[in-house]
Amino acid sequence: MKLSNMVGERFKERPSECVIDSHAFSVRGGYIKYVANGIYSLYPPMKRVTAKIENIIREEMDAADSQEVLFPVVLPGSLWEESGRFESVGEELLRFKDRSDSSMVLGMTHEEAAVQMVREWGNTYAKYPFSIYQIQTKFRDEARPRAGLIRVREFTMKDAYSFHTSQEDLEKYYDVMANSYFRIFERAGIPEVISVKSDSGMIGGSVSHEYMLLVDAGEDSIVLCEDCGYSANMEAADTTVDNSGCAPAAELKKVHTPDCKTIEAVCTFLGSKVEESCKAVIYQKNMTDEYVVVFIRGDYEVNETKLTNLLGDKVHAAVITEECGLCAGFCGPYKQEAKCQILFDKTLEGIENLCCGANEVDYHYTGLNIKRDIGDVEYVDVSKIRTGDICPCCGKKTIKISRGIEVGNIFQLGTKYSKSMGMTYTDVDGSVKTPIMGCYGIGVGRLAASVMEAKHDDYGPIWPITIAPWQVHLCCMRPDNEDCKTAADNIYKELQNAGVEVIYDDRKVQAGVMFADADLLGVPVRVTVGPKNIANGQVELSTRDKSVKTLVALDDSVKEIQALIANLYAEINSKVRERIQ
Repeated sequence: MKLSNMVGERFKERPSECVIDSHAFSVRGGYIKYVANGIYSLYPPMKRVTAKIENIIREEMDAADSQEVLFPVVLPGSLWEESGRFESVGEELLRFKDRSDSSMVLGMTHEEAAVQMVREWGNTYAKYPFSIYQIQTKFRDEARPRAGLIRVREFTMKDAYSFHTSQEDLEKYYDVMANSYFRIFERAGIPEVISVKSDSGMIGGSVSHEYMLLVDAGEDSIVLCEDCGYSANMEAADTTVDNSGCAPAAELKKVHTPDCKTIEAVCTFLGSKVEESCKAVIYQKNMTDEYVVVFIRGDYEVNETKLTNLLGDKVHAAVITEECGLCAGFCGPYKQEAKCQILFDKTLEGIENLCCGANEVDYHYTGLNIKRDIGDVEYVDVSKIRTGDICPCCGKKTIKISRGIEVGNIFQLGTKYSKSMGMTYTDVDGSVKTPIMGCYGIGVGRLAASVMEAKHDDYGPIWPITIAPWQVHLCCMRPDNEDCKTAADNIYKELQNAGVEVIYDDRKVQAGVMFADADLLGVPVRVTVGPKNIANGQVELSTRDKSVKTLVALDDSVKEIQALIANLYAEINSKVRERIQ
């Protein structure tokens, strides 16, 4: 392709709405066009990148014996009613009525469609196991789209669904898919992706993992142990604390604490440690408005995903009224008489001398011993794990919190969808059973943007050769110079004839503009044809990452370019693990 003909503009200024680099480069480099909040059109460079990512995904899914299918974008609401998700999923699911007044949805995920496709066909054990996948447009009505293609409302996603007759068979295939996912990311040039234990969320299932690319601009908090290799999403990491060094038991006393409504103010007033305090975080359940009071160590925060999973209902910050019986700012567990659900977080376990609210304005207790003063309570884990906490795996105080972007996820679904939607098969002994499912997703556009976020410098993306929009960027510095233009034209034709993907900058622009655009397009190999070097029978060959910069003979240029491309592919492929079957 000639750059002079390519649709889309590139420009120097960073858009003010772009908070992360990949979003800024996507806009500046002519990759995406804003259409509506969280909805973008893709210009040719990004379309070429995503097409290459899709090809890698297809090759790996096919190698894992998954068969490509295609589900509708628009689905009848009745399918989601079968699974129970039509009502349980929140506003992210876009619901509407068609002209016949039938309930319809825009597919945000396709578990229901997958079951509907195969439930009659998969009626005998002889058909199992099998796996199907699609690469399709989806719509999730995100409340706060951000960061360009990282978090959008409309997106392209690969989702696969496997069906099995035993948990053991599902686990075996789950490992195959886990390996395939690592291969996809390694082939896309980001071998640093890690797998972390995750919360299954609305998808459901007992086991799930997310694939995280660790970058500072990531929107997810990842819990890591550098000592034993433990990794988990913040929502799935168990919090364990050591309270062995706390103050010994003391007499329970009620203390006047005027205007001390925060745990920090109370501890400052009393001269006590925040680590030996008990604070109340008050919520209401979304469905019933029932009050839920979480008592937690003063220096910890509630993990609302853990809380939601425990309660089986989403929550919101409570509106404290006079009738509810809760004393805002002075709420405590001792002699708590309000009508509410009370939870004790495990961060309080083992502390024998706590300060806490006295359920009376301007008063707190000191010396609270939960076991002595309240009795035996059940401790639950609803807190956010922190840097320096105890690793749930090795037991050492080595936890570190990093930021990451989720680039894929896999789930062991069990029978959540197959059972609710009436999918059964006849087993070898004639009994009727329900198949067990797994599902596996990768957002194509998000993966492209994530690679850009991880692989860039101050001037633009540095695309891995495997997913770069083109393999070679050919720059003709002086198209008005006959020798220069003739040499560049000939290289362009020879590269095309050799099957090399090349973008040819044939424009009459200043060198600074040409090189700035080349940086924004991020093509791995650059060939610069200038009059001075042509006079010496040479062209400049370089790489976008600046690891290579050399002069090669004009007559050997195509051969040298092909060799450099081969080396770049070999470097990436050397980091790709073997497939497992």
